Amino acid sequence: MALAGVRVIELAGLAPAPFCGMILADFGAKVIRVDRTKVAMAMDTQARGKQSVAINLKTTEGVALLRKLCVQSDVVLEPYRKAFYCCSCSRWSYF
Repeated sequence: MALAGVRVIELAGLAPAPFCGMILADFGAKVIRVDRTKVAMAMDTQARGKQSVAINLKTTEGVALLRKLCVQSDVVLEPYRKAFYCCSCSRWSYF
């Protein structure tokens, strides 16, 4: 596979990021999808070939876990607007 050995973190959102993650997984990348906690997840056709983990990004522990995952990864896919970063406890500029 063309992307074997590439590790991708996908912060779940609407169409573009999950679709991109699905294509990367199809080409052999290891894609880990980060979902919100306490949300009932329906069967998602764009989750094909991905692993999934639920992390609460509104807690310090959740942000620390996400940072650890990102440091160990080659690519981070995120669909959020700029306001998300200002409103959350995460400070992406410090990665």
